[in-house]
Amino acid sequence: MELPVQEWRAHAHQKWESLTSSAFREMFSASSDVSQNFQACLIQLQHEDEKILQELSHDNLVRKDPEASAFYKQEGNKRFQGKKYACAAVLYSKALSHATKGSEQIAVCFANRSAALFHLGQYQVCLEDIERALDSGYPELLVYKVLLRRAECLLQLQKPQEAATIFRELEEKLVSQNSLPANKRQAVLTHIGNLKALVPKRQSGVITHNPGDPRQDLVLCSQNPRISNASSAISLCLSTAKGRHLIAAEDISPGETLVKEEAFVSVLIPEKRPLPAYSVERNWDTEVGNEEQHCHLCLVQVIAPVPCQGCSYAVYCSYKCRDKAHQDYHWAECVLGSVLLTLGVFANLALRATLVAGFTQVSRLVQEYCRDLKETKRRNLLETRHSIEEHPGKTEGHIPGCDADGVYRNSYRAIFSLHPHLEHQTPEHYFLCGFTAAAICRKLQEAGLEAAVLGQKGPAERCNAATTDDWSAELSNLGAALLRHMLQLQCNTQGVYTIRATGIGCHVVESRQQVRVASALFPVLSLMNHSCDPNTTVSFQGRTAVVRAVKPITEAQEVSHCYGPHCSRKKVEERQQLLRSQYFFDCQCHACLEEQELEVRCSPPFCCVHCRTPLQGKDVLHCATVACTFTADRGQLIFRLRDLQLQVSKARELLAAGNTDVFCTTMGRNIFLLILCTWRNLFWNRRKLSKPFGSWKTVSVKEGVSYRQSTLSWHRLRTAWHRHTLHVLTGRLQLSTYSGVSKMWKRFTAHPAWNWVMSFSSWLRSFLMGEHLLFPLPCALFGSLLLSWVLLHCSSPIHLSLCLLSGAF
Repeated sequence: MELPVQEWRAHAHQKWESLTSSAFREMFSASSDVSQNFQACLIQLQHEDEKILQELSHDNLVRKDPEASAFYKQEGNKRFQGKKYACAAVLYSKALSHATKGSEQIAVCFANRSAALFHLGQYQVCLEDIERALDSGYPELLVYKVLLRRAECLLQLQKPQEAATIFRELEEKLVSQNSLPANKRQAVLTHIGNLKALVPKRQSGVITHNPGDPRQDLVLCSQNPRISNASSAISLCLSTAKGRHLIAAEDISPGETLVKEEAFVSVLIPEKRPLPAYSVERNWDTEVGNEEQHCHLCLVQVIAPVPCQGCSYAVYCSYKCRDKAHQDYHWAECVLGSVLLTLGVFANLALRATLVAGFTQVSRLVQEYCRDLKETKRRNLLETRHSIEEHPGKTEGHIPGCDADGVYRNSYRAIFSLHPHLEHQTPEHYFLCGFTAAAICRKLQEAGLEAAVLGQKGPAERCNAATTDDWSAELSNLGAALLRHMLQLQCNTQGVYTIRATGIGCHVVESRQQVRVASALFPVLSLMNHSCDPNTTVSFQGRTAVVRAVKPITEAQEVSHCYGPHCSRKKVEERQQLLRSQYFFDCQCHACLEEQELEVRCSPPFCCVHCRTPLQGKDVLHCATVACTFTADRGQLIFRLRDLQLQVSKARELLAAGNTDVFCTTMGRNIFLLILCTWRNLFWNRRKLSKPFGSWKTVSVKEGVSYRQSTLSWHRLRTAWHRHTLHVLTGRLQLSTYSGVSKMWKRFTAHPAWNWVMSFSSWLRSFLMGEHLLFPLPCALFGSLLLSWVLLHCSSPIHLSLCLLSGAF
C-alpha cells in the first residue's frame, strides 16, 4: 500500500505508453529539474484521469455514516450480551468512528465501550471512556450507570477515598431523581451499600501497577552540538564515496544510546481489507487493521481510540493527539482521505511533510534547490571535494541539510536535502510519481483547500478552484515538492515496527509478533549508512526511534545500521540484489566482502580460454601455461557466475510452481546462450573433441571451414552436453564465447522476423511437450541433435535462430 493502488498504476502506465512523442520521453527522462518534470506531468493530467481517480476512491470511502454507526452499535450489544467483551469493544469503536459530530450516539457508544473495558480489566481506560461519555452529553437518566462503574473502577485501582466521594454523589442524585422507578432506585442503592461495605477490605485487591516501558529510560548521555537528537559521541562527515555519514567521535561501548529522534512525519500503513458489508450475516472478526489499533499521530497502540470528528478513518489515543493532528495536517487530509488511501502511503507522506512544514518554507526551499539546481550543485561539489581532502572530519557550513549555523536538525530543510536519486529512477516510475503529485494538487483545488494550503488569508484571496482551471505558481511549487518527496521515499523512508499481541484480552499464554505499522521520515537516522552486519540496533517508542550500539565502536569507525537485508538472514547474492534494486548501491560492508572472499576461495577454478588450463592468481587471474598470456578479472568472472546461478535458481522456482510459460519467457535467452556455447565448444574446438569421438571425416561447408563429422552415440552426446552445461552453470564459460553469443542474441532479437520465430517456437514447444516442460533433458537432447544438423547445413541466420529456439524451448 505504499505505492498507489494497482488500478491507478496501470492507468499511469497506459498513459505513459500512449505518449507517442519520443522527444517528450527523452526530455522527461533526461531532465534533472523536478519542477520542470512536474509541469510536464501536470499537462498530461486530464479530466478523464480525475474521473478515474474519483471512481477508484469510492472503494476507500471515509465519510461518516449514521446507519453504519447504528449497525456496529447493535452488533456490539449482541457480543456484549454473549460476554464477548473484546469483540464488543472493537465494534463500539467502529460505531464511534462512523457517528456524526454532536450526536447522542457518541456518548452512548463511549459508555457502552467503558462497560466492555471494565469486564476486560482495563480500569484506567474505562475511566477515560466514562469521562468522554459525560463530556459528550450522556443522557441524564442513565448517568447513574457510568457513575457507579466509575466508583467500581476506583475501588479496583486502590483509590477508596475517590470511590467514597462518587458513592455520596451518586446517592444524592438517586434520592433527588424521581424519573427512575422506585424498585430500580432501591436496587442501585442496595448495590452501592454492598460496595461501600467492601471498601475497608480492599487492601489486597487487584494491583494494576504499570512498570512502564524500560526503553523510556534510554536517554542521551550528552547532546551533540552539531546534530540534534544525537549523542556527542558521534560526528557528521561527508565524502564523495559515502556521502553524508556518521562516525564515532570517541570509543563507544555496547548499549550506549546514540540517537533518540522523533519522526518528522509518519503515516500508518493501512491494512487492505474489503469494506464490511452491512448485513447480519457478516462474520465479525476481533482482529483489526493498523489504522484502527494505533494512534495516527504518536503511533502508540490503543484499545479505546478517539475518532476524528470529520472522517471515519483517523483515530487517536486522546483528544490532545486529535487536536494536534488536526491543527498540523489533518484539516486538509480529512477532506482528501479516500483519495490519499487510493494514492498510497508515499503520496500521503509527501503531502503531510509539506503540510507540517508550511508552504512558506516549502516554497523557499523549492526555489532555492530547483531554480538554480545545476549551478548550485556544480559549485558545492567542487567546494566540498576540496574541503574534504583537507579536512575529512570538518562539518561546518558545507554539508547539505544543515541550517545557516551549521547544525543538522530534525527540520524540513533536512528532509528536503535527502537524495531523490533522479539518475536511478526509471522514467515510468518518475512519471507515476509526477502524475500522482499533479492529481493531489488538482484535488486540493477541487476541495477549495488551495488558499488554506498556500497560507493565504481572508475569503477575498481564496480561489474558487471548483470553477476555474487557473494554476498558480505557488501550487506548482507545492507540486514540485510533492514529486521530490515521493522520489526520496524509496530510499529514505524508515519502517516503524512494534511488537503486537495477537488478540485482545487477558490470557495465560499470549503470542506476540513484530509488525510494521507505519512509514516515517527521520532526518538524523537517514544519515546512517547500511551494513549487513551493523554495529547499532534501532527500536521504536511510538514514533520515536532509538539507536543503540550493539558492538564496541572505536573512534573514527563508521556508525551503521541495517536497511533490511541482514547477513544472518540472507546470503550475499540476495542481499546485493535487494539493496541494488531499492537503494541503488552495491554494498561493500565487511560482511559482504568477507562472504564474497570466502566464496572466491571455495569457488571452482576457472579455465583459460585458449588452452583450458586452470587459471591462477588472486584478483587478476592468469594462465598457468608459460606460453599463454591470457589474463582475466576474477570479479568479472564471479559476477557472471552469480548471474547464471541466480537465473538457474529462478528457473527452478518457476518450474516448481508450475509456471512454465513464465519460465520459457525469462529463460529463453539463457537456454539460447547455453546451447550455442555448448555446440561452439563441441564443433569448433576440434582439439578437445577429437579424443572422445573417434574417427572423423572432413566435410566442406559454405564458409570454407573444415569440420569433422562422426556418428555420435546418444550416450556420448549426453555426456558431452552434461559436461559443457556444467561448465556454463559453474562459471567456466569462456569469456570470448559468452560475449560473442550475447551479441548474436541481440542481432537475432532485432530482426523483423523475430516475432514470427517466437510464435513458431512456442507452437513447436506445445507440440513436443503438450504445454508442459516435464522432460527437460530429452528436450535438450532433441535440440542438440537438431542443432548439430543446423550448424552443418543452414546458412541463413533466420533459419539458425528458428532451429535454436525450437530446440531450446
